[in-house]
Amino acid sequence: MPAVMAKTIVVGGFGPGIATAMAQKFGAEGFTIALVGRSEERLADGVKTLGEKGITATAFPADLGSPAAVKALVGKVRDKLGPISVLHWNAYSNAASDLLVADVAAVHATLDVAVTGLLTAVQEALPDLRQQKGAVLVTNGGLLFNDPNIDERAAAWNLMGLALGNAAKHKLVGMLSKKLKADGVYIGEVIVTGTVKGSAFDKGNGTLEAGKVAQKFWELYSARNEVSAQV
Repeated sequence: MPAVMAKTIVVGGFGPGIATAMAQKFGAEGFTIALVGRSEERLADGVKTLGEKGITATAFPADLGSPAAVKALVGKVRDKLGPISVLHWNAYSNAASDLLVADVAAVHATLDVAVTGLLTAVQEALPDLRQQKGAVLVTNGGLLFNDPNIDERAAAWNLMGLALGNAAKHKLVGMLSKKLKADGVYIGEVIVTGTVKGSAFDKGNGTLEAGKVAQKFWELYSARNEVSAQV
């Protein structure tokens, strides 16, 4: 009998915290891992660390805010690792931190990572996702909520661009989940409402373990009946 190829997950926006935990969790479940990010050094370190845990990973440097780069990325992953079964979008940008002074390019950069890049990745990987009955798993943040107190925090903390991107991403997840349900493609997000230990946002006050977020993603992926969950 021919060998069965391992399922492949693309971990987009690789770095410490959630993306590392996702690579470890899905790798432990038998997935081949495609690590994607802008830092070649960080990707190389990730491949090495995962390899030491017996997890096969390959680095794919790419700017996830560039549609052309995302299109090329999906082709490279498919050519090297086979069909894409799961797309994990962990990338974000807060280039437009203060919307009162941000220029148009910064606003575009923020939304390009949150929405345009994600949508491009889904479009390019869609033949694989349909054939594999695959999934798109999206990391999101609590700033997406339409709440006056949260809006006040986003403005005060100069996270306005991030909040805007999160809200748009949340809407995209909801629509894609409805659009692709009939194709057997699962779309879901985990909304992180605390500071993840070891992440870029952790200034020593992190309380949330990245492994807990990865476990929640695995539960969503396995059950495939809930679009949005919070941790």
